[in-house]
Amino acid sequence: MSSILTSSTMEPDARKPRPALTPEAEQARATRLEREAAALRENLRRRKAQAREREAGTPECP
Repeated sequence: MSSILTSSTMEPDARKPRPALTPEAEQARATRLEREAAALRENLRRRKAQAREREAGTPECP
């Protein structure tokens, strides 16, 4: 019998609990997530503005 590794055998066991974060690490994680969310919102706002400019036919940069 040959042993063939499949993607399901290489994946970590999903039932294992994740390690607990210290309060400082949890705060740092929350700060990173907030910063990432703000950056994504700003990127979306900028892309929508660019799309509106394209549809209006005005140049993006003078």
